[in-house]
Amino acid sequence: MKAPPRLQSLIEEGLIDTVVRQLMSGKEAMVYVVRCGDETRCAKIYKEANNRSFRQAVDYTENRKVKNSRSARAMAKGSKFGRQEQEAAWQSAEVDALYRLAAAGVRVPQPYNFHDGVLLMELVTDAHGDAAPRLNDVSFTPEDARTHHATLVAEVVRMLCAGVVHGDLSEFNILLAHLPGAEGGEAGHDGPVIIDLPQAVDAAGNNHAQRMLLRDVANLRDFFGQFAPELRATQYGPEIWSLYQSGLLSNETPLTGIYAPTHADVDMQAVLREIDDARDEDAARRLRMAAG
Repeated sequence: MKAPPRLQSLIEEGLIDTVVRQLMSGKEAMVYVVRCGDETRCAKIYKEANNRSFRQAVDYTENRKVKNSRSARAMAKGSKFGRQEQEAAWQSAEVDALYRLAAAGVRVPQPYNFHDGVLLMELVTDAHGDAAPRLNDVSFTPEDARTHHATLVAEVVRMLCAGVVHGDLSEFNILLAHLPGAEGGEAGHDGPVIIDLPQAVDAAGNNHAQRMLLRDVANLRDFFGQFAPELRATQYGPEIWSLYQSGLLSNETPLTGIYAPTHADVDMQAVLREIDDARDEDAARRLRMAAG
């Protein structure tokens, strides 16, 4: 197919050879399948701020740092240059998160390059080499639901131990990929891969990190609970955050899914905001299901 204008510079730079097809168009970006030599990868083109429908961006960009002091001042003032720098910081957030999480062993696509607002990264595939489906497009047996839920809870923990909260984790941005087997010729298997990270936040530096993590884990619980109803009674989110705050969380920490809250004062504003978030998330989920 004809290369979109935003990908033309990558072709001129020799980063990609040809554009195969459009893979998806989401609320934040458009994704294309591209060829790079003998490899098939994907190119994610971020939408400009005025064309992006991602909600509550201020929560996700809170306390994001830029190294250039001039850029930081301009962003604080909200000047035209500052808005451009804010947009650049937003776009680079996923790149930074992907490299950070890949280094920590989290199941995310491997990033290769970031050029002119385009992220070039691994194409996550199924057993046939086709683009892997989203969890939302797959039905599971109770056993598989329990297995994938446990895997993803462990990935949330691994992300948190690396200092990152996804912030928008759900069945719509997790792919069911065919993962290679272990060394020695063991057959591969299907497993989840987490995508879409421009909204990822620093766990220690964002005041909304706890609320976002609890929502991420609740989304996993509610989705897999459709197939394994006993998962609906679990409380992994509060348990994970409590261990993290206490300095007791590691990748090897055993989890029970049971949490007994303390009798601390209830933050009603946080409760009301969580209710509003749940309503917004349900509305967005219905729109995605209607569109898909």
